[in-house]
Amino acid sequence: MGITRRDLLTATAGTAVLGSTVIPRIGLGATKTLKIGFLAPLTGEVSAWGLPGLYGCEVLVKNINAAGGVQIGEDTYTLEIASFDDEYLPDKALQGFKKIVSEEGAKFVMMLGGDPWPGVQRFANQSKMLATTLLPSDLSPDTPYLLAPCEVHPIYNVTGVEYLARNFPDAKRAVICAQNDSLGIPSVATYEAAFEAAGIEVVDVNIFDPATTDFAPLVTSLMAKKPDIFCYDTAYADFVNLIAQQLHIQGYKGLQISCTCDNYPQIVEKTSKEFMEGFIFQFPDFDDPKLNEPFINFPEPNKFFADYNAAHPGTWTAVSWEYPSIVLQWIAGAKLAGSVEPMQVLEAMKSKPSWPHIFGEADWWGQDLWGINNALVGKWPVVVIRDGKATIAEFGDIPAWWAKNKDVLIKRMRERNQMWDQRA
Repeated sequence: MGITRRDLLTATAGTAVLGSTVIPRIGLGATKTLKIGFLAPLTGEVSAWGLPGLYGCEVLVKNINAAGGVQIGEDTYTLEIASFDDEYLPDKALQGFKKIVSEEGAKFVMMLGGDPWPGVQRFANQSKMLATTLLPSDLSPDTPYLLAPCEVHPIYNVTGVEYLARNFPDAKRAVICAQNDSLGIPSVATYEAAFEAAGIEVVDVNIFDPATTDFAPLVTSLMAKKPDIFCYDTAYADFVNLIAQQLHIQGYKGLQISCTCDNYPQIVEKTSKEFMEGFIFQFPDFDDPKLNEPFINFPEPNKFFADYNAAHPGTWTAVSWEYPSIVLQWIAGAKLAGSVEPMQVLEAMKSKPSWPHIFGEADWWGQDLWGINNALVGKWPVVVIRDGKATIAEFGDIPAWWAKNKDVLIKRMRERNQMWDQRA
């Protein structure tokens, strides 16, 4: 039996830390400061998956502190974010990790992951510091203190393809494009597997240099294959924007699917509502009414969305809520442990086979794909743009897809040298 939602959501003062209820009010004066590490790209091409997450954490922490802080064990804490810009570079990430841990005294460190993680891994292990990633492809048996408790990139992308295939059965030809990095390549393998499982032929894959700025030739080449489906893979936010504009200019009329579609209102403005109608991706706006369902483990998501946009208008992306959800999971783990010490919190979070994920109960999983059960895998939203607005169409079931299609995903991952033993 996994830990129940009630077990985790009930805090010391009879209030909730997670769930659809309000942020807890602790009636005791906050007496200590607790630092939470935030290590991600805050500048550069990948900053859309770093900086908005920092903004989201700051909004969440401000609300928690205003409500009286958090009681863990016998102590009450105010929270503080200790951030560092790793510029998506391994050497900068190591510098930042050491500063956050050794100088700032943070008790856990959130990362985007990907290219910077190898620069950090040895020090994280030596210091026995609990860290989190948004990219489970960072996981391996050599990362015992690294968790992926929120995002399970890229395996959740199968849910978007599953939805597409079910709703558009006549679409049978897909093309994929992706930048050549640790975000793009495992995602290519996952989309290839998902399309294969759905009976959709991938007629071309274009893996481009991350330094690319002119996407007209790429789009021309892929459109020459006459696809029914254009897949953006896990392209950077700016890449999706530029590629979409080129598709619009060149008259593409087919289906579109992507891992993310950050800043989609700008794309709608630069193309049209008609062009973006039906665009499928994986990250909702938090004013979506489906996020008020009782299984959602995030306090007042609609209010959080409003607070965020009031503080940082026009910056909402996929990560604006992901890092804050990890903060909430860590608080729940610390409460269960009665301690803020990294290994005690890790032990508490892993003490049961399941743990409340933002989109419902999820299992600690990953042995077959990443060599270690350090990722929370359950359901994930499929988001569709309708009349210029992102809407949750459904919550796809990742474990159910895996149960039917495990072999094809492992095959595709091995073809792209993305299995944990190949990366090691």
